[in-house]
Amino acid sequence: MKEFFKKIIRGIVKSAIYIYCKIVYGMKIEGKENIPKQGPIIIAGNHRSFLDPPLIEVTCGRYTRFLAKEELTKSKFLAFLGKVFDAILVKRDSKEVKALKESMQTLKNGHCLALFPEGTRNGIEKGEKAKAGVAFFAVRSGAKVIPCGIKGGKKGEWKVTIKYGKPLDFSEYKGSKDKEILEKVTKEIMDKIIELAK
Repeated sequence: MKEFFKKIIRGIVKSAIYIYCKIVYGMKIEGKENIPKQGPIIIAGNHRSFLDPPLIEVTCGRYTRFLAKEELTKSKFLAFLGKVFDAILVKRDSKEVKALKESMQTLKNGHCLALFPEGTRNGIEKGEKAKAGVAFFAVRSGAKVIPCGIKGGKKGEWKVTIKYGKPLDFSEYKGSKDKEILEKVTKEIMDKIIELAK
């Protein structure tokens, strides 16, 4: 029964966020047809603001779980959203086994995992190196990666566009622990994200 009510609340919150983004930001969605309706996938997007996770959540059309930093739970509102959307909490710069297992289980269950390779907001602009998390989960699970580019929502460019690219398949590297392979996969994913975010 608890899960039943959570689904109802999730539906209500998603509808409210969708309407808000449409009215306030004139949200436009492109490439949604590139997202498989079934099977495990990883959505990897650029990270610019607090709006990015909700944007993916309400536009991808899939049950999606996000990896979120544990500090977010300090805010009652964000902690509430985390529970409603089944966020996977992780300590920043920590290789927490529980979060890794939960993420892998999400993919094994045929669901969608969403990550931001930048690791922090505007990591690309700050010149920070992209994290290999998406590559790790893609190579370990064999799940396809859906690159996602988000632009707008700021002064001078208020209208938001979220664009999903074609699935990236890295199954040829499945099971590899080679650091060079992970770096190669990460670069390919980031290049596609940057291209979609232009």
